[in-house]
Amino acid sequence: MSKNIILTGFADEIDQDLNVQMEVLKKLGMSYIEMRGVDGNNLIFHNEEKVAEIKKRLDDNGFRLSALGSPLGKIGIKDDFAPHFESFKRAIEIAHKMETKNIRMFSFYIPGDLGNQACEGEVMDRLGQFVDYAKANEAVLLHENEKGIYGEMAAECRKLMDTFGGDHFKAVFDFANFVQAKQDTLEAYELLKDHIAYIHVKDALWKNGAVVPAGLGDGNVEAILRKLTQNGYQGFLSLEPHLNDFVGLAALEQGDEKSLIQNAKKLTGEEAFTLAHDSLVQILNRI
Repeated sequence: MSKNIILTGFADEIDQDLNVQMEVLKKLGMSYIEMRGVDGNNLIFHNEEKVAEIKKRLDDNGFRLSALGSPLGKIGIKDDFAPHFESFKRAIEIAHKMETKNIRMFSFYIPGDLGNQACEGEVMDRLGQFVDYAKANEAVLLHENEKGIYGEMAAECRKLMDTFGGDHFKAVFDFANFVQAKQDTLEAYELLKDHIAYIHVKDALWKNGAVVPAGLGDGNVEAILRKLTQNGYQGFLSLEPHLNDFVGLAALEQGDEKSLIQNAKKLTGEEAFTLAHDSLVQILNRI
């Protein structure tokens, strides 16, 4: 693995308890977390005292944050923006306390009866306010493609990058989310490759959107990671397993759907995260 590639992940998929998260990550040789849920709430909704406590526990155990896994931008485009913007400002304060500039965010849910075109002006206005504030406060907004938001497809993501892309607004590339939105990931990569600054590693099946270990779905994970490394990508690969209900690696590899159903198994958080980690490492070793 290149020394310029660093593994991180959503450790709340292991457990909500930070101590359990760190214990499992240590077993896997990881020292970074993309912090979303911790000790019962999203990090950005904890109070000052709790944030300071979390930071001390991370420091004491040799962990740092690769990013805040915030839910910012995950409201309807017609929902009240003012209180959401206050949460955004709070998230930037917490990012500084946690010694990371990176904040994962989204571009608002679009009502099905309106569509992206009708809401594009409002999306751009809200994101513009986010980006202006991020510039003034030395934060980096990492926009994630997500099903149902304005930027679920690569063309809209590219439009966002053309409008706001720069030191304070960059692209997250999420393989599974593109598959679930019926966006070809190789096409998405070509459109966004100059703006990708962060990778979420999960894969999915085209036929039903089910999340599977990296390399076993239709996200072209290995091909795109190979392209990224050849193009000099440096930065984080963030594990977001979503595999707690995964039905068994052997059956999936054999393509035996009957066996998949018969051998269904709910994985523990540690098992799911470890499976996601090991699947990614196998790909990186081949690359």
